[in-house]
Amino acid sequence: MSEWKTAITKIEPNKITVHGYPIDKLMGKISYAEGLYLILKGELPPPNLGKLMDTILVSSMDHGVTPPSTLAALTCVSTGGNLNQALACGILSINQHHGGAIQNTQIMLIDAMKLKEQEGLTIEETGKKVVENAEKAKKRLPGMGHRVHTKDPRTAKLLETAQELGFYGEYVQLLKSIEKAFADIKGKPLPINVDGAIAGLLCEMGFEPELGNAFFMIARMPGLLAHIREERERQKPMRQINPKDYEYDGIEERG
Repeated sequence: MSEWKTAITKIEPNKITVHGYPIDKLMGKISYAEGLYLILKGELPPPNLGKLMDTILVSSMDHGVTPPSTLAALTCVSTGGNLNQALACGILSINQHHGGAIQNTQIMLIDAMKLKEQEGLTIEETGKKVVENAEKAKKRLPGMGHRVHTKDPRTAKLLETAQELGFYGEYVQLLKSIEKAFADIKGKPLPINVDGAIAGLLCEMGFEPELGNAFFMIARMPGLLAHIREERERQKPMRQINPKDYEYDGIEERG
């Protein structure tokens, strides 16, 4: 009898299976996003869910040089850190106030859905109550607002894709009702940001909040790697990194 057990990946001579699927049979047949769903959930997703997963991962691939995780990675490179050290610095900077909004929004939506059921409220009434309760507690609504965007194009695309693929359910509707309730109560908009949209969709797909931030980390890793390489290739060591003193000199918008 073995001391401990695992039910994820089985390794045998010349054979690897992930939740029962031979990995060489999956290669070239499923996307990375579908593989991510499989390893986390234990089953292959239907095609529409796999496409939504892929859309989510692309949406958070990068957001320029100013996010705290990117700045942490660049600082590590500038002081002589190697690739894995710099990447670790970036990932370790994804916390409650940066990237953590996905998990926090999921918790808000799940709690709000429980409130809806307990008090027999409509989606609209629940959204209003969430905003009112946040106002009383003087708490910021997670997943809403953005320091750069007043209308985040990623949010619009995610919700549009969710509607096309059949995932525009009660959690997304509740998120929209919170957005509307805030505008009605406060007299000013607080748009759903990309983290909020991802949180709503992860709730629709049945992912627990603990994995919310993991999706942000997995999605952001390619962007961090690109910035780490650029820092090493284009900048001098031990420079003072001012997040406002930069200029984009790459390829302009293309179709």
